[in-house]
Amino acid sequence: MKKLYIIIPAILCSTFAAAQTMTLKECLEKGVNNSYQIRLVKISEEKAANNDSWSYAGGMPSVNISGGYSGSVSNSDVTLASDGSTVSNRDVFDQTLNASVRADWTLFEGFSIQATRNLLEEMHRQGTIRTRTALEDYIASLTSEYYNLVRQTIRLKNLEYAAALSKERLRIVSSRYDMGGDSRLDLKQAQVYFNADSARSLKQREALASANIRINRLMSNQDLTLVHHAADTAINLIEGLDYQTLYDDMMATNASLLQAESNRSVAIQDRKTVQSRNYPYLRVNAAYGLTHSIYGNSVNSDRTNWGPSFGATLGMNLVNGRQRTQERNALLDIMSAETTVEQLELHLRANLDDFWQAYRNNLLLLELQKQNLKTAQETMEIAQERYMLGNLSGIEMREAQKSLLDAEESLLQVEYDIKICEISLLQISGRILKYME
Repeated sequence: MKKLYIIIPAILCSTFAAAQTMTLKECLEKGVNNSYQIRLVKISEEKAANNDSWSYAGGMPSVNISGGYSGSVSNSDVTLASDGSTVSNRDVFDQTLNASVRADWTLFEGFSIQATRNLLEEMHRQGTIRTRTALEDYIASLTSEYYNLVRQTIRLKNLEYAAALSKERLRIVSSRYDMGGDSRLDLKQAQVYFNADSARSLKQREALASANIRINRLMSNQDLTLVHHAADTAINLIEGLDYQTLYDDMMATNASLLQAESNRSVAIQDRKTVQSRNYPYLRVNAAYGLTHSIYGNSVNSDRTNWGPSFGATLGMNLVNGRQRTQERNALLDIMSAETTVEQLELHLRANLDDFWQAYRNNLLLLELQKQNLKTAQETMEIAQERYMLGNLSGIEMREAQKSLLDAEESLLQVEYDIKICEISLLQISGRILKYME
């Protein structure tokens, strides 16, 4: 059996010679930097950060500067009462120039400014949570695809090895046939098996190419034909996952739960904004102005006024037909947000239990599949020795070969299923960033 292994490296080298070898961490780092989705959500987070200020909430004064010019041309006829004569003025040109600086400041508006400020802070926090959610979803997707690439690569190696075994068997049967030891039926049968194994290998190359395309798309590579070769030669599993730790982390740091709790805080601030309309408001203003008038026909040829002005406005909304309805609806929004949090907590606990049960069950299956693979390998070695001595038929040899391939495939599938459960458990507990460490 050992001499058959020398056929495999030449086949595999031709497959991966031009491949770009990347570890999972390198793959994630490059993908996070290039991902269009993450870039877009970071832009939204930056906008929310820009809005998170007292000035945007209306808590700072506004200062305006203005200037203007106006002119008029008039004609008039004035009849004097003293003697009844008429004084006529034609094309009288009057001009006015003005400039002012004005500041307006709302000192109190029923705590609405404070509520708006808190709301902006919460919106900023939501932007951060959305960025984290997008990052966690991306890491989970790319990690799953990375280990799918590992799985497809291992599967190709297994199928290439099966094809190598069939090729060696075909050579043996052909030699025996030439010496009159095996029948033509044995030769044709060996040729059919070799062709079938070769076809499966070619089909698996297609699956591996598709996995590479998905990796390139997730990493936002413009060249979708770029070939990646995973540095991992096996599906590495994390040891020591503990249910209680996962549960505690989920309740404290799960992004979806944090988002739901933030939505509840937003509903509370919205209600405070509505309630602020029941309070009086106080606004102050101050200005400094300059006005210069030029008279075309007057005792005075021009006049200049300048100086400060100031004022204050105290008011209160006495009647608002929609106020009570808006307050009731705001309270209902809080109740809805609280119900959503409770519903999500139950949903997350159910998902955690589901993933944990699948994870534990697959760990038990893993041990069984490892034992099964060991048995299949031993059976294959015995079958090969008997086949070389002529004590085993071609069909029986084929069955041993098929059992070995099935055992390898079953073990590989269980390992991948465990990795998917592991990724899901880390994501739901808010620990998915562990893969970037």
